[in-house]
Amino acid sequence: MDPRSVAERVREIAEQAAIDHGVELVHAEVAGPEGQPTVRLFIDKPGGVTHDDCSRVSLQLSTVLDVEDFIHSAYILEVSSPGLERGLYKRADYERFTGSQARIKARSPIKGQRNFRGRILGCEDDNVIVADQTSGRVEIPLAGIVKSNLEADVDGELRRKRDREEVDRELIKNGAR
Repeated sequence: MDPRSVAERVREIAEQAAIDHGVELVHAEVAGPEGQPTVRLFIDKPGGVTHDDCSRVSLQLSTVLDVEDFIHSAYILEVSSPGLERGLYKRADYERFTGSQARIKARSPIKGQRNFRGRILGCEDDNVIVADQTSGRVEIPLAGIVKSNLEADVDGELRRKRDREEVDRELIKNGAR
């Protein structure tokens, strides 16, 4: 089986395992040398995935991969959360994270640049619309995106946490909690 077919089959099996365990398959890949491949999955769900989620998906996937035996060498299986700076791979990802900060690398230059950093404004037709920090509003063809990740807003998260704590203190002080 050629490497592309192996990756496609792994993705199909991983998608079913994710569905069976109530999580989203964010991305699946087969990387590394042919004799020692690494099968890597990123899963997510609202509120984040747990170690138990990763373990259950891993067990189901490894069982099916071992039974079907189309990876003709020992492999390493990694199942994890996509993390704060999760990759964006499909249109639905950009739609879901509209309003979020992202870093996007395009295959071909747009407005003289290939690397963009800014807020995702949404999708139109087959393009991702970004308010880039350098070039302003940019339309990047989905098919022309080489790599894309959310950019964690640590300062914003800390501000929101402090605001929530302040509201909680006020509620407690006023006897509402």
